[in-house]
Amino acid sequence: MKPTKSILAVLCFVFAIAFTSCSTKLNFLTSSVVPAAQGAVKISKDENKNYEINIKIENLADPSRLQPKKDLYVVWLVTSDKVTKNIGRLNSSKGFFSGALEGKLTTVSPVKPDHVFITAENSADVQYPVGTVVLTTKGH
Repeated sequence: MKPTKSILAVLCFVFAIAFTSCSTKLNFLTSSVVPAAQGAVKISKDENKNYEINIKIENLADPSRLQPKKDLYVVWLVTSDKVTKNIGRLNSSKGFFSGALEGKLTTVSPVKPDHVFITAENSADVQYPVGTVVLTTKGH
C-alpha cells in the first residue's frame, strides 16, 4: 500500500508542476498616465494549443478623464516577431465594494504574446494603436 501512496504523491507533484509551468504572468508596469492602475496578464495554453489571455486591472481611470478624453481602452498583443494585434476592448466597471474602476478582458490567440499594452482610444475596432499607451507589461 505504501508504494501506491508514494506513486500517487509523485504524480500529484508532477501534475502540479506541469500546470503551473504552463502559465505565464506578466505584470503591468507603473504608468505615468494612470499611476494608480495595477494589474496583470495571465497567459496559458488551452486544449486546442491556443493561448488563453486573461487581463485584470484595478484602479483604472475612466478614459473620459484622460487628456485628451477618450471613449474606451483597447488591449494590444505584440508577438516575438514584433507584430502588433488588437485583441479587444477592455471591459470596465466600478468595483462592487468601491468606486474604483476595474478592467477585464479574456480572449484567445493562436500566437503567444511577447508583451501586452493598453491604449486609450475612441473606437474599439482600430487596426493599429493611435491613442496614448496607458499601461504596458514591457519597458521601452
